[in-house]
Amino acid sequence: MKLLEGRLITVSNRLPVEIKHRGGQSRLSRSAGGLATALDSIWRFCHGIWVGWAGAVDSGSGEHLLEKASRGRTFSFKAVPLSRDEVSKFYSGFANEIIWPLFHDMPSRCDFDPEYWEVYQRINRRFAQAAGEAASGKDLVWVHDYHLMLMGRYLRETRSAARAGFFLHIPFPAPDIFEKLPWRKPVLRALLQYDVVGFQTDRDHCNFLSCIERILPEARSSRDESHTKVVLEGRCTRVGNFPISIAFEEFANHAASHDVEAAAQQFRHELGNKYLVLGVDRMDYTKGIPERLKAFRILLRRFPELRHRVTLLQVVVPSREEIPNYKELRREVELLVSQINGEFTESGWVPIHYMHRSLTRKQLVTYYRAADIVLVTSLKDGMNLVAKEFCAAQVDESGVVVISEFTGAAAELQHGAVVVNPNDLAGVAEAIHRACVMPLEEKRSRMRLLRDIVRTYNVQSWAEAFLNAVLMAEPAVVGAAGSSGEDTNFPLIASSSPQNLKSA
Repeated sequence: MKLLEGRLITVSNRLPVEIKHRGGQSRLSRSAGGLATALDSIWRFCHGIWVGWAGAVDSGSGEHLLEKASRGRTFSFKAVPLSRDEVSKFYSGFANEIIWPLFHDMPSRCDFDPEYWEVYQRINRRFAQAAGEAASGKDLVWVHDYHLMLMGRYLRETRSAARAGFFLHIPFPAPDIFEKLPWRKPVLRALLQYDVVGFQTDRDHCNFLSCIERILPEARSSRDESHTKVVLEGRCTRVGNFPISIAFEEFANHAASHDVEAAAQQFRHELGNKYLVLGVDRMDYTKGIPERLKAFRILLRRFPELRHRVTLLQVVVPSREEIPNYKELRREVELLVSQINGEFTESGWVPIHYMHRSLTRKQLVTYYRAADIVLVTSLKDGMNLVAKEFCAAQVDESGVVVISEFTGAAAELQHGAVVVNPNDLAGVAEAIHRACVMPLEEKRSRMRLLRDIVRTYNVQSWAEAFLNAVLMAEPAVVGAAGSSGEDTNFPLIASSSPQNLKSA
């Protein structure tokens, strides 16, 4: 990685640790979510500060616990306080009832409450102030995900001279979807205040440029090797795709350990079936869990010879349980599991084993090691690291990846995986059958290729690629912004020399 003179200031909605009140006492625990896991290996090579929300606690006990948690680490924690109402309207509201469904091509699920937008602006400004106070001119600010898209704009208002990059972990929608967002223009303008904007796939990259072309026609762009330069009102932003990955060696070594191998063998012995199909997902409507269950039912109906010989282990990790849509989804999933098991269960065989809980790392790797097939049927997904984790854990190189074409991972794994359209339920059933009867030599040939890809393009190479792009970006243009009057809650710079966006 190009030499970073200062520190790395990571900014995300949540810190990797969370403070909770229980029984009149505060305690520290690891936050749910994959970002902390993805960045763990990066921090071994950098020093800095992680800025984010640590839970709604009083500042005194919170600061003490965070200071204690940072001991022995290469970075410290800086908490951004949020009230219960702000969490509801910023996180559950704008982030997860507007941006999440919209960016996953499900606009009918959006609740465009204007109060959500007001709070989203306020919280983004608060995060920017916290990062601006922490960062010096030599530091690099790395902002993560859809919760903080406006932060680039507010960070510039602090007159921070630090370089700043933004990485979107979820998909970016095409213009006909993105245009449904009432605040589409200020969001795009804010993103173009970062030095670098990164996406998971080339499709997301192109969607973003198409949105700029349609919504901000005064911008202009040019291709620069693997990146696109977008210039708006004198500021240049580099746009590129940087597919995230995993710490391959850590997963592989854990999977190869004696404890995991023994646990995997014991688990397979208890199931007593020839083929173990695995699904691991957060409880989310984007993951295609009902569609997967329906496809598995079709498999059992069309290929009766697989009954007693195949079992689906479906692990669902609880998520956003306070949002009504997620409660409804859980009821739908559990009803389907009950119906399918009721239709097919026979003495000594239950077709679906369903778990609704979080897993330890050892449990997860054990299931990866034990499974013959991993089934990823996301209706839309930024990346989906389950497929990559499964590949890393397949140390005997005999597993098969069946993956939705609408995941970011499919673009990288398509030549070794079996790629499906998750809406084609019969097609998914056929793919599972194909994976079951696939010759061992073909399985191993495919898995060797997949493991080589994930080993080469690991989380370290992802972080280095993104951070190098930020370090090589042109120096930031720092100055006070004037208001265009276009959005009184989000002042915009008036355009001085509109130019048409040229296709990249």
